[in-house]
Amino acid sequence: MKNLWYSDGLRFECIGCGGCCAGPQSGYIWITVAEIEKLAVFLGLTAEQVKQKYLSLVGRRCTIIEDKNNKDCIFLKTNPNGKRGCTIYPVRPAQCRTWPFWSGNLSSRQAWELASLRCPGIDKGRLYSLEEIDDLR
Repeated sequence: MKNLWYSDGLRFECIGCGGCCAGPQSGYIWITVAEIEKLAVFLGLTAEQVKQKYLSLVGRRCTIIEDKNNKDCIFLKTNPNGKRGCTIYPVRPAQCRTWPFWSGNLSSRQAWELASLRCPGIDKGRLYSLEEIDDLR
């Protein structure tokens, strides 16, 4: 394997800020059929109800819808104390579980640093090994 810029690992600790779930740009939050089923059970709904209420179809894939005004994930909410958080965290899709170890963020040190402008947990907390990062990718 070639020597990757992050071969010594990377630090990350989610601080629950919701920055990775928030606008201002629109994006896609891909969710699989199996993840839809888990989400439905978590919400006490049928998979069909989840699809109708919280998902949209893009080509042949499903994505979680965003708030029309601010482009935040529909499941990102602010609690009475003013702290934002994911209301489906235990069953969030793989795309969410693997942040920030996405290929785009790992493409270069500069890409990682750019992602850190949006995510204050990057370069903090626990050290993820190259093997762990590859598993998450």
